[in-house]
Amino acid sequence: MTMKRAYLDHNATTPLRPEARAAVLRALEVTGNPSSVHTEGRAARALIEAARREVAVLAGAKPAEVIFASGGTEAARLAFHAAKAAQGVGRLIVSAVEHDAVRAAAEASGLAIEIAPVDGEGRLDLAALAACLAASDKRALVALMYANNETGVLQPVAEAAVLAHEAGGLLLCDAVQAVGKVPLDFATLDADMMMLGGHKLGAPLGVGALVIRDGLPFATDAVGGGQEMRRRAGSENVSGIAGFGAAARAAHDALEEFAALAELRDELEARIAAAVPDVVFFGRGARRLPNTSYVAAPGLDSETLLMTLDLDGVAVSAGAACSSGKVGRPRVLDAMGIDPALAKGAVRVSLGWSSVARDVDRFVESWLRAYDRNRSKADTVVYASRAPSPRLAVVES
Repeated sequence: MTMKRAYLDHNATTPLRPEARAAVLRALEVTGNPSSVHTEGRAARALIEAARREVAVLAGAKPAEVIFASGGTEAARLAFHAAKAAQGVGRLIVSAVEHDAVRAAAEASGLAIEIAPVDGEGRLDLAALAACLAASDKRALVALMYANNETGVLQPVAEAAVLAHEAGGLLLCDAVQAVGKVPLDFATLDADMMMLGGHKLGAPLGVGALVIRDGLPFATDAVGGGQEMRRRAGSENVSGIAGFGAAARAAHDALEEFAALAELRDELEARIAAAVPDVVFFGRGARRLPNTSYVAAPGLDSETLLMTLDLDGVAVSAGAACSSGKVGRPRVLDAMGIDPALAKGAVRVSLGWSSVARDVDRFVESWLRAYDRNRSKADTVVYASRAPSPRLAVVES
C-alpha cells in the first residue's frame, strides 16, 4: 500500500477546501452573465456579491472596498497604476523582502523605487523607512507585506502606515500570505490598499482581490467594460469568485484552528534542534505566521534536499514558488544578512488546513536522514583528505 504524501507547501498553494469546491460546482450551473439584468444575470450577480461580503468579513473591510481580480499579482499591478495615475504618487518605497510580484509591478510602473531595509529577523527597519520618506518631497507609496511568504515573519504594517501618512504618502499592504491564517482588519491597519489571493486560503487558483480604502481616488488601467465598479474590466470569473467567498468563510470560521498549527510547527523545530545543534530557523525571534518554518543547517544544499524529500514523499519548497520551477538564490535571506553558504541549504515548511501530525513526523524523519547522510559524506571527505595514501582513503559505496 502506498503511503500518502506529506504536503507541506501550503504557502505556495493550499488544497482546495471542500466548501470552495462545492461553491464552484454550484456556480458552474448558473448560466447568466453578471452584467445582465435578466433573472439569470441577477443570479450570477448574487453569487459575486455574496462572495464579496464573505471576503470583506475575512479582510476586515467593507464589501464596497473589495475589487475582485485574477490574483495578488494583478492586484499589485492595479494598485501601482492607481497610485501613479490617480493619487499623485511620484516614487515607491518597497521593503527588501517583498514578493517578486510586487517588485515586478513596482518596476513596471516607471516610478523611482527605493528599497527599505530589514533587520536580521526580516522585519522592516522603521527608522530607515522614516528616513526614506523624509528624503524627498515627492508623494510616496510604501509597499509592505503583512507576512513574509518565506520566513512567515509578520511586518509592522500599522506602524509603517502611520509613518507613510505623516509624510503625506500611502501604504499598500500585500496580505496574500496572511489572509485566512491570522486575523486581518483592513480598517485597523490603516492601509490604503491591500492585496489578497484566493488559492493561499483554499479557493481555486486564478482569483484574488484588491481592497481599496473607501473614498480613495482610483484609476484603472484595464480597458473594457465597467465591471467591478469600473475598477477592473472584464467579465467576472463567477465560479472562481464563488469559490473564493466560500473559502473565505471557511477560513474565517477556522482561524483558531489555524492558530493551533503553531504547536505542530514548534514541535517540528524542537525535534530538529534537539538532534542538530547548529540548525537555524530564520525569523524565529520575530512574530511569525503559525504555520511557517524556514530551516537550514551548514553544509546542506536545498536543491538536493528538495529532491530527497520529494522522493521520500514530502513536498516542501526552497522559498517562494517560482514559475520556472527552479531553485533560485534566496533573496529574502540575502536581505536579512544571512551567510550565503547557510542560505543555500534553506527549505521552507508551511502547514495548512489539511496538515496533520504525521506530516510533521515524516518531514522531520526525512530531513534528519538527509542531514545525517550529508554529514557522513563530509566526514568521509575530511578523512580521505588526511589519508597517507589514496589506497587507504575511505570511499563511500
